Amino acid sequence: MPTENKSNGSGRRAKAAAGGSETIYNRIAVLRAERGVSRRALAEALGVHYQTVGYLERGEYSPSLHLAMRIARYFEVPVEVVFSTEPFPRIGQ
Repeated sequence: MPTENKSNGSGRRAKAAAGGSETIYNRIAVLRAERGVSRRALAEALGVHYQTVGYLERGEYSPSLHLAMRIARYFEVPVEVVFSTEPFPRIGQ
């Protein structure tokens, strides 16, 4: 489900499936890069297609709550570290 894809450099966002108006930001690409994990490796660990990870990172798809929790568990962080309804601050601010 493609949605608006705008990025201000502080995170990725996508319109939420329910209601279609709330923006969801994520740090999946940052977390992947910090840990040296490829899209394919993350996708295999989550049981999704590797393109799904790309859609998530670009904000073209909002994950289900279940998938969002699995992503957070994979990175061993709270879900709020990965996803937010507010833009993430730029690094260095």
